[in-house]
Amino acid sequence: MDSYVMGFQEIDQTQVAIVGGKGAHLGELSRIEGIRVPAGFCVTTDAFRRIMAEAPSIDERLDRLSRLNPDDREAIRTLSAEIRRTLEGIAIPDDLAQAITLALARLGEQAAYAVRSSATAEDLPTVSFAGQQDTYLNIVGPAAILQHISRCWASLHTERAVTYRLRNGLEHREVHMAVVVQQMVFPQAAGTLFTADPVTSNRKVASVEATFGLGEALVSGLVNADMYKVRDGEVVAKAVATKQLAIHASPAGGTQEEAIDPERREQPALTDAQVVRLAQLGRRIEAHFGHPQDIEWCLVDDDFQIVQSRPITTLFPIPAAGDRENHVYVSVGHQQMMTDPMKPLGLSMFQLTALPPMYEAGGRLFVDVTQRLASPATRAGLLEVLGKSDPLIGDALQTILERDDFIRSLPDEGPRGAPPGDAPAPLETDPAIVAELIGRSQASIAALKRNIRTKSGSALLDFILADIQELKRILFDPQSHQVFMSAMEATWWLNDQLQAWLGEKNAADTLTQSVPHNVTSEMGLALLDVADVIRPHPEVVACLQHVADEGFLDELAKLAGGREARDAIRAFLDKYGMRCAGEIDITRPRWSERPTTLVPVILGNIKNLEPCAGEQRFEQGRQEAWTKEQELLERLRALPDGEQKAEEAKRMIDRVRTFIGYREYPKYGMVSRYFVYKQALLEEAGRLVRANVLREGEDIFYLTFQELHDVVRSNQVDDQLIHDRKGAFRSYQALTPPRVLTSDGEVVAGAYRRNDVPAGALVGVPVSAGIIEGRARVIHDMAEADLEAGDILVTAYTDPSWSPLFVAITGLVTEVGGLMTHGAVIAREYGLPAVVGVEHATRLIRNGQRIRVHGTDGYVEILP
Repeated sequence: MDSYVMGFQEIDQTQVAIVGGKGAHLGELSRIEGIRVPAGFCVTTDAFRRIMAEAPSIDERLDRLSRLNPDDREAIRTLSAEIRRTLEGIAIPDDLAQAITLALARLGEQAAYAVRSSATAEDLPTVSFAGQQDTYLNIVGPAAILQHISRCWASLHTERAVTYRLRNGLEHREVHMAVVVQQMVFPQAAGTLFTADPVTSNRKVASVEATFGLGEALVSGLVNADMYKVRDGEVVAKAVATKQLAIHASPAGGTQEEAIDPERREQPALTDAQVVRLAQLGRRIEAHFGHPQDIEWCLVDDDFQIVQSRPITTLFPIPAAGDRENHVYVSVGHQQMMTDPMKPLGLSMFQLTALPPMYEAGGRLFVDVTQRLASPATRAGLLEVLGKSDPLIGDALQTILERDDFIRSLPDEGPRGAPPGDAPAPLETDPAIVAELIGRSQASIAALKRNIRTKSGSALLDFILADIQELKRILFDPQSHQVFMSAMEATWWLNDQLQAWLGEKNAADTLTQSVPHNVTSEMGLALLDVADVIRPHPEVVACLQHVADEGFLDELAKLAGGREARDAIRAFLDKYGMRCAGEIDITRPRWSERPTTLVPVILGNIKNLEPCAGEQRFEQGRQEAWTKEQELLERLRALPDGEQKAEEAKRMIDRVRTFIGYREYPKYGMVSRYFVYKQALLEEAGRLVRANVLREGEDIFYLTFQELHDVVRSNQVDDQLIHDRKGAFRSYQALTPPRVLTSDGEVVAGAYRRNDVPAGALVGVPVSAGIIEGRARVIHDMAEADLEAGDILVTAYTDPSWSPLFVAITGLVTEVGGLMTHGAVIAREYGLPAVVGVEHATRLIRNGQRIRVHGTDGYVEILP
């Protein structure tokens, strides 16, 4: 056969460019021992290019197409329809038509065929767009088949496919269309097989859907299918559906719906033995491709035929443990309030900084908690700490423990606590302790900045590795840890005791407003002061409304009041410019690198707040906390043993107010150091670009720290590795990281298990007391924050970089977080009612809806 037509037996998965994704996969499937694929051939992309060449007018239209905005539906509809009409109207050249009819004659000219489009960008592991192109069933006779091949070529330019390419930055000309022509099978039953459970992602559970007749009924959603789950060679769950309709081939070509006889409607489409056999075929296919598969199958005379197989692209990858044991992994990002994927340099820097070993999967970090769950000595403590910080994680771990079979309990070796007498002496409530810790951290960072200046090349990377040890010493300093732990314990004590004694819920929330030394909430107030400097100067405000690039600070100096504005922003950046969204990833652009990020926030402050709001805010919070404290102490004194209770409570309140602000400082110190490292590493990257080792400086972000060290030493880099890492990173952005994941790949979802919440309300963790009603502003990126006074912020997560927005809002709802994560601490300090850990909040709450946030009871109501 020539280059226009290739039989399945000639094709393997390396030939995507010639036969498209579907065609390459079918050719590869035909090669697997024991797998039956209905016979067929592919019309190659050479044939498609030949057709395109027949119609020169298409070129100019494709140019116009690539310039359209993906949201301009009208223009896309008109232009794509023109291109389709042109393509379908081209007469297929004789030599091409002959090659196709010859291939048909070999397989049986009057047999029925399925004609399916197979695009070169479809079914690639990172791009899932099943159903982007067309499928035609039961096509009989060479003339009809040629006509439907033309239709498949045209289907490359359906409205949906064009919009998809525009949105995903795919070039229309680079995607070509092959066509699969495959003998029809007329099955008793058909359906799908996922070799991993599509709901839980468990790789050990295969999921089968089956129905009578052709599988199209199921794919198109016409009928409910029978559902089976298979694990370790047995059916572990099944649900037989009532099947009203089946799709069958009609004698004249095409397909028709037929009603199923009433007595067969409740019958299963497959026997259990057949389901198990099918799952085994699936495992064979999965092993061949090395990735879980989504498979379409047919049953003909008790024999399974495989019509299609493609990778499942929605599964979250499993951390590599390197053994066959069972493991349980907990997400680091949910604790850190940062669930976006991180680039390799960011992952490896955080791994070097962290204390527990961390595993990477899908661009996120996980901690293996298997040992601590298995040992009775550590289990209760782990569940309490994680459950307190994120109830959904606690509940998921509890679910795994209740299964008995997944984690083998280790023998209880009795209490392994510290020997008596070694417990740290309780801290005195002394503000000098905090001042000294902060002073030590600042002195250490100043020394780092001085010493790193002289380092370059391999010596720079050695120097940074050594300095990370210093960073760890400061981060995990026992006294530092004791300061914020004693504050957190005092918070919990106050909440428990004041509820027991006075029936007061979450009393500590109001008591922790406007505490001293909280570097993150001070940052939000400092940006209000910047707004105060700019507000009186209309020219500066107007200039900021049209900022186009990062060099705008120098432009400001030319305007009236511009110098003061520039100096105020610079002073803010000197103190806080190392922060940014997702700051635990060293590769993310810092505010100092992209000061434009702050402009919308500054403009929002100018618009929504009065002069001196920063000072007034802090003072008001302090007054509210003081008033609350007096009120609670007075109520306590009226109780039996009241003096003693009030004295104890006062001691705890003082401890919280003195120490809780420091909770935010260690991360500030870490991020400050990261920025010093980053600037030095980017200078080094500049040298590598000048030496023609790297194409661009930011390519270092796609290498681990160790790999970067090797590149600096050898002056050589693997370009393909960087290219592959960029592609992988893009694909990770589409994945949602689970809170808890097992080594089977199962995502174990926790639940809140609460019955005290009104129907239809969204449940979360109450982290800052109060009830507030307002307009929901659903925001994914701080730079898009167009807030009005009275808005409630709804977003996925809020790491410290989001706190400047907190001064302008009246309440907070996030998808991620717990009692002591950053957003919660700052919300309490600003007195904002807040509920965190609300699953899918940014999807379930629409921008602009009115909502009521119950910060004391932990739920959100969407108002009519």
